[in-house]
Formats: sequence, C-alpha cells, structure tokens
Amino acid sequence: MLHGIGNPLMDVIVRTNDDGPANVGAVPGTMNLVEYDQQQNALKQGTLVRQLPGGSCANTIRGTGWLLRAVGSQSTLSYSGAVGNDRQGDAFSALLDTEGIDPFLAAKRTPTGSSVILVTPDSQRTMFTYLGACRDFTREDLQLARIRSARILHTTGYMWDTPNQEEATRRAAEVARGANTLVSFDVADPFVANRYRDSLVQWIPGNVQLLFANGEELRALTGVEGTDDEVLSAAERLAPTVVMKIGADGCHVHHRGITTSVPAHPATRFDTTGAGDAFAGGYLFGLVQKWSAAECATVANILAAGIVSVDGCNYDALDETVIRTSVQNAVAH
Repeated sequence: MLHGIGNPLMDVIVRTNDDGPANVGAVPGTMNLVEYDQQQNALKQGTLVRQLPGGSCANTIRGTGWLLRAVGSQSTLSYSGAVGNDRQGDAFSALLDTEGIDPFLAAKRTPTGSSVILVTPDSQRTMFTYLGACRDFTREDLQLARIRSARILHTTGYMWDTPNQEEATRRAAEVARGANTLVSFDVADPFVANRYRDSLVQWIPGNVQLLFANGEELRALTGVEGTDDEVLSAAERLAPTVVMKIGADGCHVHHRGITTSVPAHPATRFDTTGAGDAFAGGYLFGLVQKWSAAECATVANILAAGIVSVDGCNYDALDETVIRTSVQNAVAH
C-alpha cells in the first residue's frame, strides 16, 4: 500500500517562446510561488495547451497507479491534501477516484490551488504556482490510519511552503516511523533545497529512508560542489538510499556506500513537465513489486521517458502496450 501527502494543484500548460519566463521575472526551469495576479501574468505569455490535475506528489502516485494497471497488478493507493470547496476540488477528487486512488482531500474555504507551467521550445518548464487551499493543510487533516497501514509514505519538499504543512509532514513521518512505514521524500525543486536547506538537512536524517533529488538539489543540501560520486558520498548522511536524477543520462542509486548507475530510456523530449514526478512514480512502482534498486530505477527511467514525450503529466496519453513491454523486458533481463 502507498499513501501520498501533497499539494493538489490544477496544472495549466502554456507553450511560450524562449523569453516567456524572463518576461515575468523567472529563471527558466524553476518553481515560483506567486499570488493570483502574478500567475495570471504568466498565463498571458503564450498559448494554453492543456489543463490537468497535478501537483508533484499526486503526479507520482498517479504514475504508480497507472503502471500497476498497465501490468495488471494491484495495490491500495491513497492521497491526502487540501482543496477548495469548489468545482476544481471536486474534479481533482473525481480524477483520483477514477484512477484507482482513494482521495482523502480536506475541503477548505480557499480556492483550489493551481500552477501555470510555461513550456519553452527547448521543452523546459517553468512553474508559477498559486497554492490556494494547499496552504491550509494541517496535521488534523492527516489520515493516520492510512499512514500506519501503508508500506510506503511518499511526500515532497513542497510541503515546507507553509509552517502548518511542514508540521503536518513532520507528524506524518513520525507516525510512519512508529509503524515501520518507509518514508519516501522527493526534494522536488532546487527552490525547495535552497530556501529550506537548514530545516531539511536537520529533518531528513532519521525520518527519510528513500530520498529523490537531482544533482543541483543534492549539491544544495550537502554543500558539496564536486563530482556526482562526491555529492552522493556526502548525501549518505541524509538517507540510506539516495536516488540522484541526472536527466538525459538516467540516474544513480546510492545505497549504503554503493552506487548503481542506470542509463536513461530513449525518449523524444517534448515537455519535461512532471518528468521527475513520473520518475518517482516508476521507482515506487518497482518497490511495490519488491524489485531490486536497479530494476526500480530502470522502470523509473522508462516512465519518465514516456512523460517527456507528451504534453504535461498526462499518463492517459502514453502507449500502455509500449510502456508495459519496456518494463517487462527490463525486468526479464
């Protein structure tokens, strides 16, 4: 069983030119927390392509669920977060339910959060996120029974965006630790690693067993600017298993002093939105199946390669037969 805690957001995908992010004062490839008016300015920088329910953790849980259905396997999946008492909140809940994920969404008076995602011609995505109701999630909204009965609890660094969300995440990890539930944590963005570094470096050791991060995020957390091997060595103090995403080169899995490098799966890169989330979803799918770290990483690369080939984190746009065959072949060999 897998339980996720995150920020439920409606993703608005917008295709723009190379200057789009700079026009609204953003660094390409970053996640920017903004107010509603700033988000609307970002929306004007290009052409709206698609709207999808998203948010990093939800995308990950959805990815795991999609793979489970694709291979004809089953597991209990659930997700917690805060949405508005509005149509978007209802739509978010309905989507999770349709995809076989039990929704435990706290309804708040604040509108459901959203993220305008500018996608430039090089397929890079820059996010402008209005958290809305996400910010109102508290420890009282936690599903403690689900956490205790889960095999894996997954959450992300975005939960550090407000004190009450951070408090809820700390409490969730405490409950998970007492129940021997594995805690999986995705740093999710360099913005998170840099802004909340001191808090995360203090909290992750002893609470997180599986850490996802890219090279930039790990360098920010460890303070090491050397090679990948040097960074991973320094990251040993953070978690027993550290998975470093290295983009088009695949990933490194570092477990108790031993690093396994897994090459990326071939992909036609179209839109990198949700690539890291899908990667984590693929890896957690492998854990649910009780596969080896190398097999988990291979499946993670396969699902991420699929997502970068479509608009947004839209699993329904993937070719189920192709993904299933790739996963089966990877595990068979």
